[in-house]
Amino acid sequence: MGTEGTERVETVIVGGGQAGLATGYFLQRGGHPAVILDAHERLGDAWRTRWDSLRLFTSARYSGLPGFRFPAAGWSFPTKDEMADYLEAYGERFGLDVRTGSHVQSLARQGGRFVLTTEGGRFEADNVVVATGAHRVPSRPEFASELDPSIVQLHSSEYRRPSQLQEGGVLLVGAGNSGADIALEVVQTHATWLAGKESGHIPVRIERSGKYFFVLIRFFGHHVLTEGTPIGRRALRKVRGKADPLIRVKPKDLLAAGVERVARVVGVRDGRPMLEDGRTLDVTNVIWCTGFRTDFSWIDLPVLGEDGEPMHDRGVVPSEPGLYFIGLPFQYSKSSDVLPGIGRDHAYVAERIAERTARLASDRSPVSTAA
Repeated sequence: MGTEGTERVETVIVGGGQAGLATGYFLQRGGHPAVILDAHERLGDAWRTRWDSLRLFTSARYSGLPGFRFPAAGWSFPTKDEMADYLEAYGERFGLDVRTGSHVQSLARQGGRFVLTTEGGRFEADNVVVATGAHRVPSRPEFASELDPSIVQLHSSEYRRPSQLQEGGVLLVGAGNSGADIALEVVQTHATWLAGKESGHIPVRIERSGKYFFVLIRFFGHHVLTEGTPIGRRALRKVRGKADPLIRVKPKDLLAAGVERVARVVGVRDGRPMLEDGRTLDVTNVIWCTGFRTDFSWIDLPVLGEDGEPMHDRGVVPSEPGLYFIGLPFQYSKSSDVLPGIGRDHAYVAERIAERTARLASDRSPVSTAA
């Protein structure tokens, strides 16, 4: 500890998910331990708090972090609780200094060092890695508040199981992977509508043919679609902001199960959700599968662009030496923010931190002079 209530450390990593843990692993392996601050009460809770039936889209073979393979059959698909327990075991296995229940309220720079404040204390650090990822704050349209108060509204991050819903129809807003997965579950007990534009789907069943498909997709996403190749830079500009294709559930699965596809939800009329084609749906439940938005408002440094996104080069922030981001979409490649891509970006950031730490140590060491 330094001044009262302040802990001085070499590096603080904000976020104890897979990105933060992998970065911590590489730093520790290089002799640069870091303090990892995670807002959840238990490591892995970001996965535990998702809906009960969720399973990963990537097989166990591609779901492990550096240095510790996922403890399951290589081509099985772990549940969200298995992933949560694995992250907890990962932190314990490598003795990473994870401080759970530590929500970072602000990040600033004072006197050449970074200062982070949490509800439980204050940290000063030479380096800070923001590993909170892209998905922080649930997003839903402003008109959601205009729905009749008798309608049960849940964001996909709040949905756990069908028993949360009341009798009557269910409208899922957002036809991406979360919307499709949840729709296929709730249609078993409720009349179900799925609103939103189709984003396509992969052509195989991952449980049957995913082995060969994921080998190919990972190669392209990790080695071809990168900022380091001309084709990658062109492709990444085109796919940024576009929804991912459906991975496990196919449109024909939804149709066969009785899910009715409808137009986009564009507003509210008489307390009911209104579709783009002018219809209103008389439902008693709405699940917003409308994704998440980034929130870096707690960073009191000029490091965000006009779009609110970090200005960085492979996670390194040139304007604020010692500040890094990890786990961002397309940080370097299409695979940067997904489990099969864990490792490369994290090792790169850890190497930059090690280099900077060595320079700082050299600058701070006393210089001997000849007599």
